[in-house]
Amino acid sequence: MLSQTLKYAYFPGCVAQGACRELYQSTQALTQALGIELIELKKAACCGSGTFKEDSQLLEDTVNARNIALAEELNLPLLTHCSTCQGVIGHVDERLKECQKQDPAYLEQVNGLLKKDGCLPYRGSTEIQHLLYALVKDYGLEEIQQRVTHKLSGLKCAAFYGCYLLRAQKYMPYDDPYNPQAMENLFQAVGATPIYYRGRTQCCGWPLASYATKQSFKMAGMHIQDALDSGADCMVTPCPLCHLNLDSRQPEVEKVIERKLGLPVLHLPQLIALALGVNPKQLGLDRHIVSTRPVLKKLGL
Repeated sequence: MLSQTLKYAYFPGCVAQGACRELYQSTQALTQALGIELIELKKAACCGSGTFKEDSQLLEDTVNARNIALAEELNLPLLTHCSTCQGVIGHVDERLKECQKQDPAYLEQVNGLLKKDGCLPYRGSTEIQHLLYALVKDYGLEEIQQRVTHKLSGLKCAAFYGCYLLRAQKYMPYDDPYNPQAMENLFQAVGATPIYYRGRTQCCGWPLASYATKQSFKMAGMHIQDALDSGADCMVTPCPLCHLNLDSRQPEVEKVIERKLGLPVLHLPQLIALALGVNPKQLGLDRHIVSTRPVLKKLGL
């Protein structure tokens, strides 16, 4: 058993509190089941999902320096459950830590703006951690395996990592950005069978959706088809933006690619929580556009 309770400054992000409320719900259920303590950063701002820097790099850095400083005030690592938030905030943290040595004047400018707004300065004293790696690295696969009460035997899961999680940051200490294994290892720990397919580490197409919708849907459709053709019962993602393109827009994707899909797309904490015996009703599985009933039926739930 773990020698001490894991504790994080929790950055839920915007999408999990809106369009993907079930992610917020299932993260709470999973962490409670594992005994992980989350201190939600209620004063945190949207990370910008990579759009702030299109207008101003200083804006992206300052907004997210403030988010990180909120976690530093608690002396806790900042926990995300969104690949995009992880990529943006994690990259800002990397850049500002480099500035401490190479460009202190820029960091002073960022902290000057924070001070002007009455915020604490960025110190570079914590780490930015996605839920996936908190589970695999901090909690541990063996510990999770010991807590499984409903083994996900026979369920074939296709991971969809999201490009921001893998390659937005310069350093990826816990996984290979081009051939990651963390999700597949986690699937095996809870008894599920990982499905490997071509698109699992590629972009879902969400960033294109606002100005090249057809191309965005073609990308999503290609990944879903690949997963289906490889034998997947469901797709599992650690990113709510990927979830929106792969699940909520799947009916529109079907029209663009002219093929019926119907592949359930689960949030990562939903899948792991099912293996821990959490009631499906607590996980928001009824909120999905593509029905998750085939997954629950296969698991006898």
